[in-house]
Amino acid sequence: MASARHVIVAGAGIAGLTAALTLSRAGFRTTVLEQSPRLEEAGAGLQLSPNATAILTDLGLRDRLMPLAVLPQMIRVMSGSTGQEITRIPLGPTAEARYGAPFWTLHRADLQAVLADAARNTLDIDIKLGTRFDDFAGHRTGVTVQCYVGHKVVDERGAVLIGADGIWSNVATRMGRQHRPDFAHRTAWRALVPAASVPLHFRSDVVHLWLGIDAHLVLYPVKSSQMINIVGIVHDEWQQAGWQAEGQRDEILRNFARFSWAENVRELLAIPERWRKWALYDRATPFAGGEGPVTLIGDAAHPMLPFLAQGAGIAIEDAAELAACLKRNANDPQQGLRSYEAARRRRTARAQAISRQQGKIYSQTGPEALIRNIGMKLLGGNRLLHRYDWLYRWRPSDI
Repeated sequence: MASARHVIVAGAGIAGLTAALTLSRAGFRTTVLEQSPRLEEAGAGLQLSPNATAILTDLGLRDRLMPLAVLPQMIRVMSGSTGQEITRIPLGPTAEARYGAPFWTLHRADLQAVLADAARNTLDIDIKLGTRFDDFAGHRTGVTVQCYVGHKVVDERGAVLIGADGIWSNVATRMGRQHRPDFAHRTAWRALVPAASVPLHFRSDVVHLWLGIDAHLVLYPVKSSQMINIVGIVHDEWQQAGWQAEGQRDEILRNFARFSWAENVRELLAIPERWRKWALYDRATPFAGGEGPVTLIGDAAHPMLPFLAQGAGIAIEDAAELAACLKRNANDPQQGLRSYEAARRRRTARAQAISRQQGKIYSQTGPEALIRNIGMKLLGGNRLLHRYDWLYRWRPSDI
């Protein structure tokens, strides 16, 4: 018989590892299934706002993450065409005092490494690498999960299964309750360069955001300010799945053309010798919820476009709320899953919708862009920050 306190998590990314840690604190034993044979450094930089860093702090990870993270003092919003500043949104001590937790930038691999190390050192968490989820079967006492370890079929039994396996989730496919992701007609380009390779005024602990024609660019420090993360997002019809496609410098420069982008921005884009690109996908239809002993978290449930910088943050929130709901329904785990889904539905749909809306605002051109820039300047950074109160002040119902 499956233990009512045993949870199976498919995926050892940020969502899955955070879920394992929050579930452990809630008194559950967790088995994490990860198809990769090792947890490798991958991905790009992350902006983690207070709604996420508060949870990581509650998990006792602040001291481990602080040496790797950067605490940006502000977001400088810039005009892509002129290179001039539009406004400054305060972060640093202002944001921490307002929201009770810091705003960090860090590399995804650093966060994953800290989460993985914490999970490995937790007795009731078992991470099984090289274990590929294949299918599941719900039954009266819980769920049986079929996996492949090489060519060998292995079964895991637990009370519930959590799909934390990303936007192309195999768990979601087996559930048959998710629409396929929608292509957003945008491509994100990323590069990581030594801080010493960029001009001195771009090495400060600041998030720089340039808004321009059919594209925008974000730059911020990671890895204790030793490296600079650069992300450019452009309109594009290239839609290959995956995170690691090679990109050519000449190609991204064509998307930031000389006649419409300031030369200092183009000079930044010319610094990296190596670029990676990935197509952006979304899902307009909200997650309808699971059935029986299965649910989804993170991108598997509600993928986020990057215009709110909440992909990792919402996944971390999901993990904390899931653990709280299972703890409250320890004698009926399936009810705990339905409670989690109900608790997250409105908030995640709002985050997805505002991220889409923000993407449209970022890509405005002509008179609309001018009105946007004047409006942001008149509002000022403090009032722009306050617009995120609903997002940054969130805390799980119990942890």
